[in-house]
Amino acid sequence: GDIIDCVEIYKQPSLNHPALKNHTIQLAPTFFSKTRKVFDDAKKEDIAMTITSQRWQKSGSCPKGTVPIRRTQKRNPNKDDFHAYGRKTASNMKNEVGDLKYTTNSTNSIANHSVALIETVGYSYSGAKVDIKVWTPYVEKEDEYSTSHVNPSVYDDHQTRFVQVNHEIALGGAIYPISNPNGLPYQITDPTTKNWWVNYGESINIGYWPGELFMLLKYQGIMVKWGGEVYSSKVKTHPGHTATGMGSGNTPPSIFENCGTMKRMRVEQNSQPLMIPEWSTTVVDEYRCYGALYEVDYIPDPIFYYGGPGRSPWCP
Repeated sequence: GDIIDCVEIYKQPSLNHPALKNHTIQLAPTFFSKTRKVFDDAKKEDIAMTITSQRWQKSGSCPKGTVPIRRTQKRNPNKDDFHAYGRKTASNMKNEVGDLKYTTNSTNSIANHSVALIETVGYSYSGAKVDIKVWTPYVEKEDEYSTSHVNPSVYDDHQTRFVQVNHEIALGGAIYPISNPNGLPYQITDPTTKNWWVNYGESINIGYWPGELFMLLKYQGIMVKWGGEVYSSKVKTHPGHTATGMGSGNTPPSIFENCGTMKRMRVEQNSQPLMIPEWSTTVVDEYRCYGALYEVDYIPDPIFYYGGPGRSPWCP
C-alpha cells in the first residue's frame, strides 16, 4: 500500500531543517578503514543471514541521484516541513541515532517511555554496531509506538519500519521478512565532516545524520545503548498499563530466540577497530512488563535479549 516518490537527492525534505540551510550533501564517508571488520571473527555459518528487503521493491526502483521517500497519505503534510516524515521532537533528535543511541548523559527514565536496554559507558565512542532481529510487535493505540519498528502515528499503519536513506531504501518503507536479522547496522562518525554515518554490512552507505544537528555528540559519545523502547501515556501507570509489545512481545529468557534479540554488539573507541564492550549493564524501567537479559557466560559472543507484552497478569 505504500506510494514511493523518487525525489532528487538535493530536494529531499531533510534539507529543509533550519540547521541545514547551507548544508552540502556528503555522498560517501571520507574514509572507511578496512581494519573495521564488521563480521569480526564470527564463523561463516553465523553470518549467513537473510538480507532484509522492503516491500515496495517488488514493484519498482528509484534511479541513482534520487532518494525513495514514502508518501504520507493521510495527513498530507506541508512538503517544506522537515517533520513531515516523522514526529521526533527536537530534543529527542539531538542525541538519538536510529536504534543505537549515543548519549552525553546517563538519564534513562523519561515520562511515558519504558525501556529495556543494555548500555556501556566509555570515554570516546566514535562508532557502534549490532545485529538486530526484526519483529512486528503489537501496538495497542495509534499514538503509541514500539521503538522505530512500529509507529502508527507516523506511518498510518502497523507495518515494521526501518528508517534509512539511499536510492534503494525508502525512508520508513515496510520491511520483510520478519523474524530475521536485518543486517548489520554500523554507525560511525566521520572525523572530517562530523556526520554520523549508517552503514549496512560494511558495504552499503545508507546515509547520515549531519553534524550540524548535534552539539557535543558531533565529536564523540560517552555512552552507547542498545535495546527496546515503548512510548505510551499508559506506561509506568498501574493498573491500566498499555498492551503495546516490545521486541517480539515475548519476555526473556529466550527459547530459540523468540524475543527481541541483539547479537555481535561492538563499539569503536577513538577510531580504533570494533571491539566487544568492556563493561555493560542492563536497564529496565518496568521489570514486570518488559525484561532484559544479557548473556555473557559460556558463549563466545555476548547476546542481549529484551522485550515483553506490556499488560499481562504480572503487569496489570
